[in-house]
Amino acid sequence: MSLPNHFELLASDGSARTGRLSTPHGLVRTPAFMPVGTAGAMKGMHWREVREAGADIVLGNTYHLMLRPGAERIAGLGGLQRFTGWGGPMLTDSGGFQVMSLSELRKVTEKAVTFRSHIDGTKVELSPERSIEVQRLLGSDIAMQMDECVRLPAGHADIERAMQLSLRWAERSKRAFEAAPEGYMLFGIVQGGDVPALRHVSARELVSIGFHGYAIGGLAVGEPQAVMLAMIEETAPALPVDRPRYLMGVGTPEDILEAVARGIDMFDCVMPTRNGRHGMAFTRFGQINLRNARHVDDPRPLDEESPWPSTRSYARAYLHHLVRSGETLGAMLLSEINVAYYQELMQGIRDAIASGTFEEFKMRTRAGWARGDIAPM
Repeated sequence: MSLPNHFELLASDGSARTGRLSTPHGLVRTPAFMPVGTAGAMKGMHWREVREAGADIVLGNTYHLMLRPGAERIAGLGGLQRFTGWGGPMLTDSGGFQVMSLSELRKVTEKAVTFRSHIDGTKVELSPERSIEVQRLLGSDIAMQMDECVRLPAGHADIERAMQLSLRWAERSKRAFEAAPEGYMLFGIVQGGDVPALRHVSARELVSIGFHGYAIGGLAVGEPQAVMLAMIEETAPALPVDRPRYLMGVGTPEDILEAVARGIDMFDCVMPTRNGRHGMAFTRFGQINLRNARHVDDPRPLDEESPWPSTRSYARAYLHHLVRSGETLGAMLLSEINVAYYQELMQGIRDAIASGTFEEFKMRTRAGWARGDIAPM
């Protein structure tokens, strides 16, 4: 059964697309990068900074929020947007990724996944129905179906088993979502690992079930970039042109450029904040390691032409000092600098697609990364 469409395609340039997605908490410009606030917080950043950096939508996690502080508690406090103070659009992962990442703490059956809480060892059951219930309690604008994600490389039989289970869970997730208020969305997730035939089956069956949008899951989980891109090329054309396409858990700026070129509209990844906490800055010159001793006496900012104040205001020598000293401020500054760079990249992508110059933008951006940071004489 077809569901209402909240996505408007505004322009295309080759397979690259730009559009807007209407949610109960605001508009999302696409292609969009969603910073990850797993437990209802952006590590090292205030929500105000996330908003000022240009993010339209952020991501939260069903599994982690279900355990602490609890979905019912969040609902009683007005929902995730009010609870966190973010106020804007939110997408919540279904907990399917934790089926893979917490493999030592869980058991998968047809009915549900049973976890041992990583917090206190309590036994917790997460079924497709409970996953949707939790996401509705959280009040997320976009809920994800429950699925099973398999780490690659994996055998064909295991990939197919997980894909078929995910399809059955997709049907159950949709039935559980039917009572959701108007305007809220449910995305299906294409699985199938690195097997093109299984990707085709999964995409075809999900489109037959019908969702507000479609995600490509089970990538960026151990496979080479070439395999990831090949699976996008196999999958994206099988998804409806008029629905948003979300590549889960991706990734580097290079990954994003290549995936946009293949028709992807939405992304998420912990990389901007995680790398920031480890002394790495994303810039138009590529990634810069502030732990490196060559920055110890460098008075230059990371990028004096950046629109983000912290990127152009703080000396590399100072950032190096903060990182090497283990000062929390270093992680905070680099996290906001990285999130701002990702949003600047997405705005550049959207503008280029709208003007029909995406290939030129892509080449110019990659040339900047390849040229790298030019140290003073």
